[in-house]
Amino acid sequence: MSLNKMIIDTLNPLGVPVAFQTYEGKEKTYITFFEYNQFSALNADDEEQQTSHFFQIDIWSKTDYTDLAQQVKERMIAAGFRRTSEVDLFEQETKTYHKAIRFSYVD
Repeated sequence: MSLNKMIIDTLNPLGVPVAFQTYEGKEKTYITFFEYNQFSALNADDEEQQTSHFFQIDIWSKTDYTDLAQQVKERMIAAGFRRTSEVDLFEQETKTYHKAIRFSYVD
């Protein structure tokens, strides 16, 4: 299974649209994500045995996203991801609240 599909399947039950990189719909609350880094986590006999993947999950909303962010963290951790950082942002041009949560995953 691809990690993109895994993330979508993990977050879809939250009831908001989930999209890879961009969202084109009309909902006021949605989630996008992308992989921002990838590297070898374990090598043996000159071959990569495990790969570290780093993803950013972005929550976009016109209203308070606190509960949704908590659910995202819980679901991602239950799926085997490790949270590495998060930040609250506000997009002035669109008046949209933005929560960026970063996770790592080793496969």
